[in-house]
Amino acid sequence: MRLFLDANILVSVLNKEYPLFTYSSRVLSLADNPKFQVYTSPICLAIAFYFAEKKSGTIAAKKKMEVLCDRLEIATADKSVVKRAIQNKSIHDFEDGLEYYSAEAAKCTCIVTEDKNDFFFSKMEVMNSQAFLEKYGVK
Repeated sequence: MRLFLDANILVSVLNKEYPLFTYSSRVLSLADNPKFQVYTSPICLAIAFYFAEKKSGTIAAKKKMEVLCDRLEIATADKSVVKRAIQNKSIHDFEDGLEYYSAEAAKCTCIVTEDKNDFFFSKMEVMNSQAFLEKYGVK
C-alpha cells in the first residue's frame, strides 16, 4: 500500500508532540514494513524542517531531515502538480493542492493527516493516524 504523510504527521514525530506522537510515529515506522511504501513531499519536508528547527535548532533539524529522507519516498512536486493544484477550483489552500497532486502522482491510495478537512476535495482515502492504524490493523 502506498500512503502519503502530510506535514503535520512529520512535525508531530520530529517534535514528539503528545498525544499525537503515539499514533503518528507508528504510521511513520511503516516505512520499514515491506507492505507499505510511505511517501511525503518536498513541501511537507520543508514545513517539518521549519518546526523542528524552531524546537531543536538547525543542526538537529538537519539530522532529523536526513533520517526522514533515508526512510521515506519523496513524491514529486513538478510543474504538472502545480498546474493541477491551480486549476482545481475546489482547492482553496494551494499547499494542500500541491500535497494532494504529489500524492496522486506517486500513486498513493491514502493520505494520512490530522487535518482531514483540508482534503475535502480528495478522491483518495484521507484519514488521521489513529484511524489508519485501526482500519488497517497495524499494531
